[in-house]
Amino acid sequence: MQGILISWSKGFFVKGVQGLDVVALLREAISRRGDYEVDVLSIVNDTVGTMMTCAFDDPYCEIGVVIGTGTNACYMEELRHIQLVEGDEGRMCINTEWGGFGDDGSLEDIRTVFDREVDDDSINPGKQLFEKMVSAMYLGELVRIILVRIIQNGMLFKGKTSSKLLTKGSIDIEDIIAIENYNTGVKSAMDMLRNLGLEPSEEDGIAVRQICKIVSFRSATLCSATLAVILQHIKNNKKMKRLRTTVGITGTLYRKNMQYAKTFHKLVRSLLTDCDVRFQLAEDGTGKGAAMVTAVAQRLVYQRNYIDKTLAPFRLNRDQLLIIMDKMRLDMERGLKQETQSSATVKMLPTYVCKLPTGNENGKYIALDLGGTNLRILLVALHSGMRKSLRMYSKIFPIPLEIMQGTGEELFDHIVECIVHFLEYMGMKGIRLSVGFTFSFPCVQKQLDQGILISWTKGFTATGVEGQEVISLLKEAITRNGELDLDIVALLNDTVGTMMSCAYEHPNCEIGMIIGTGCNLCYMEEMKKIETVKGSEGRMCINTEWGAFGDDGCLDFIRTTFDKLVDINSLNMGHQKLVNV
Repeated sequence: MQGILISWSKGFFVKGVQGLDVVALLREAISRRGDYEVDVLSIVNDTVGTMMTCAFDDPYCEIGVVIGTGTNACYMEELRHIQLVEGDEGRMCINTEWGGFGDDGSLEDIRTVFDREVDDDSINPGKQLFEKMVSAMYLGELVRIILVRIIQNGMLFKGKTSSKLLTKGSIDIEDIIAIENYNTGVKSAMDMLRNLGLEPSEEDGIAVRQICKIVSFRSATLCSATLAVILQHIKNNKKMKRLRTTVGITGTLYRKNMQYAKTFHKLVRSLLTDCDVRFQLAEDGTGKGAAMVTAVAQRLVYQRNYIDKTLAPFRLNRDQLLIIMDKMRLDMERGLKQETQSSATVKMLPTYVCKLPTGNENGKYIALDLGGTNLRILLVALHSGMRKSLRMYSKIFPIPLEIMQGTGEELFDHIVECIVHFLEYMGMKGIRLSVGFTFSFPCVQKQLDQGILISWTKGFTATGVEGQEVISLLKEAITRNGELDLDIVALLNDTVGTMMSCAYEHPNCEIGMIIGTGCNLCYMEEMKKIETVKGSEGRMCINTEWGAFGDDGCLDFIRTTFDKLVDINSLNMGHQKLVNV
């Protein structure tokens, strides 16, 4: 947890703190004492404490405002709008620090000569300009400077001033609050003026009361306008026609000056007629809210520690990854060799795809893609030459669970019915077409258009398919249907389809990878290293079927209790362990 002080305000100017982590400084101070133990869990701005205090009783509270010695606001912002932090889900409280509004000169057209004099005589000239126009710390000084100017022009007290009135800070916010009182305001003004060494008439007292009211009213006006912007922003975020929300609010000026609070409420509601705004005074100040933030922080710390401990086995270090790489390399070599291929977990299956696309391909082709809970059928139109183009038309057909886990005949009949519907949809029924079948399950291929299913994965358990030649089963279903004239020319894995698709646009592509319902990879291997097929010239695409990597126990040193539970509750316990990891 960190909190770096940007700048002091409210009269503070302690050296050696700006730009530093105040939490670290507090912890160092606690450590220097050495006589007690405190765990600092949160750093909370007073506006955040105000919002959290009120939100404890009102779940609609999502804004905190302080109008007192300083002035500021916070609100709950959508994470997707906060570029300074990671993540885009949920919300986070934003501390606006609106006291610095106008430091860029944007308020120069409304700042008065009195505001400039207050600023020039402050400990941080040019900073916190909005705060100096509205906060309780500066309103008394504004009134004093205005009085001095009017007296110098002979308009009050017969032009006679006093040393006390000329002293900075001789009028404070308590004086202004008393003077604004509806019943006793004039008397309070007269008492204050006499205490300043002046001899006021009743007319002078009335005039001073009017000055205090105008300075206070401007503060309420400016604060209401800035709050209205935040409310409108929240309304836009939520895309609501009418916003219902609560503003938690505190501060000396707001809490003690009833007239100020009424004016502030009225102005906010008049600026936003499409918002139902409730103002809730933080009776306990910011303390309860700070305690709540700390309580939540403590719970999150415990929760985070527990989660970190639970998830620690999922964090693999470099040494573990190097071990896994060595094991994978050995399994790949075993899968490529004739004498060890049958016992290898990474089967390194030949695909009989020996060439990558050249870009000179032409014609229209049907592509079937079966690899999950859907069957995707595509019509691909290729055109080479000066105007090389590739156009695709596709439709997705769901595979019902009862088909996935029924019989092989039902599965392939369903596939053929989907093809019929697709060709009717495209207006191409009855046309002879060549078909490529992407069958994303481990198969042993003896040639491009033949493949024997080794085992089902991804939740498929259709009977009578494992150990059978897949293309033959599809052709038999086509014959049973009797409505199609198709030439099945290729059986390929989804990784091979991925590689070939990308290689059409990027000739350097020689690896295809799937990370989805399943996980697998293929690549172009040198024929001389593939002992399971004849020939030593050129290259052939190898379907690694690496989902079974670890089925021999070589990954047990990184498998967690959760991996083991997933495996136990799967349809193929003890198989496809890498996919389960």
